[in-house]
Amino acid sequence: MEISSGPIGSCSKENQKTYLEWFNFADSDGDGRITGSDAIKFFGMSNLSRQDLKQVWAISDSKRQGYLGFNEFIGAMQLVSLAQAGHEITSDLLKSDVDFENLKPPSMEGLDALIAKKRTSKSSDPDINVSPPVETSPSVSWFSSKSSKKVPLSSVTSIFDGLKRLYIQKLKPLEVTYRFNDFVSPLLTNSDFDAKPMVMLLGQYSTGKTTFIKHLLKSGYPGAHIGPEPTTDRFVVVMSGTDERSIPGNTVAVQADMPFNGLTTFGTAFLSKFECSQMPHPLLEHITFVDTPGVLSGEKQRTQRAYDFTGVTSWFAAKCDLILLLFDPHKLDISDEFKRVISSLRGHDDKIRVVLNKADQVDTQQLMRVYGALMWSLGKVLNTPEVMRVYIGSFNDKPVNEAAVGPIGKELFEKEQDDLLLDLKDIPKKACDRRINEFVKRARAAKIHAYIISHLKKEMPAMMGKAKAQQRLVDNLVDEFRKVQREFHLPPGDFPNVEHFREVLTGYSIDKFEKLKPKMIQAVDDMLGYDIPELLKNFRNPYD
Repeated sequence: MEISSGPIGSCSKENQKTYLEWFNFADSDGDGRITGSDAIKFFGMSNLSRQDLKQVWAISDSKRQGYLGFNEFIGAMQLVSLAQAGHEITSDLLKSDVDFENLKPPSMEGLDALIAKKRTSKSSDPDINVSPPVETSPSVSWFSSKSSKKVPLSSVTSIFDGLKRLYIQKLKPLEVTYRFNDFVSPLLTNSDFDAKPMVMLLGQYSTGKTTFIKHLLKSGYPGAHIGPEPTTDRFVVVMSGTDERSIPGNTVAVQADMPFNGLTTFGTAFLSKFECSQMPHPLLEHITFVDTPGVLSGEKQRTQRAYDFTGVTSWFAAKCDLILLLFDPHKLDISDEFKRVISSLRGHDDKIRVVLNKADQVDTQQLMRVYGALMWSLGKVLNTPEVMRVYIGSFNDKPVNEAAVGPIGKELFEKEQDDLLLDLKDIPKKACDRRINEFVKRARAAKIHAYIISHLKKEMPAMMGKAKAQQRLVDNLVDEFRKVQREFHLPPGDFPNVEHFREVLTGYSIDKFEKLKPKMIQAVDDMLGYDIPELLKNFRNPYD
């Protein structure tokens, strides 16, 4: 499966040298990015119509980041060159047999004169380095700085940078004040915003999770084990790297450039069952996979894991862009542990896809019954009237067993597999929208958490009987949640899990909590009502 469509962005060394000089000229801030305002000035020299340039930007900035890096800039220039040659600019053009490698740079009116003028204005003429510029985010130091100094709007050059700025200035103070990181989710770091989209695979042992990843990569990954018994005994993050290697969990969790710092809260018992597998692969440059241990069933469930398995899956679910629940025709039962895991995915229903794997192991009549049984089982666990989409297929490197499923079954499998692969291909393009969606969900959750904490504080007596009052509040947490819901007119579905909240709350003295600070709540409301819409408006297609 290839995420990128066609060889756009690749070019000869001679053309790359030209494009690098153009890129450095167009990049007004010198931060390795071409923003919308940069593009309007620079692309206008092509004398193309606004409609053509709108299409060029839309295709080049397919991830909707609000800027073009060096490779995207080359792709944009190649599209401009094709438009000048009379081609219609559509995404289908990328799949055509155009020789992008040797495509001549476009004609840019007056550009050579402007570059020559810029050269003469410098005292020395630096050598042009053909290696592409390193994209450095102006927000690299935002999270390490202890200063509360506001980040200027001018340093925001993408939607992600804007979200980082809003988090630092408006949401993080609320989270810190009401200890959101202890109750719900760890504080966000720079790497959480910059991380590649993630896909997590969940299912009982031997349902084909590791094989599924291997099938997509067309190769194994370091540390992968496949067998009929429970072979994957740990959480394995498969991501892009310069060479093939496995990194132990304790090391991964403390690396600032990886989004896994929050996993330290699950302790050494979990981190010893966690590792990162790195390898160079074009698909991994766009997506990171999370392989998980097989969910236990039957007698094996009585042997408790040394860490909070459900808590870990819930943590990954919040970070992931897609969650695949894998079943096979011989393992349709949803065990107690699997039920707890699926329940922990509450609030992430839009990310869940169900895959009936190894479906060619049964004939068509049996498959029909298996499908019905799976839908019935899922309906009991998910408690929703809507039917969840189930993809049917055999996701491995072997040809489909046509003897069992027949020609019609084979055609069905191929269509279903194509649908699922299209879903996966769309992940990088939709990553920006998902990141905004998760950010808004987090802000709403932080607001509700602040209301709950401040309400509990308000219910505590000023002087005597504090221990008794705390115990009463902990015991009657459901009623306290209802009071908060009625007082602030909040939707009941947005409230946290009562049992988990109670468990964390018992370790705190409610009297030490902060009172409600309306200014902090107002700042988050302003962020949701004005700042985020304004941010999206600023980084939309500059030719809209």
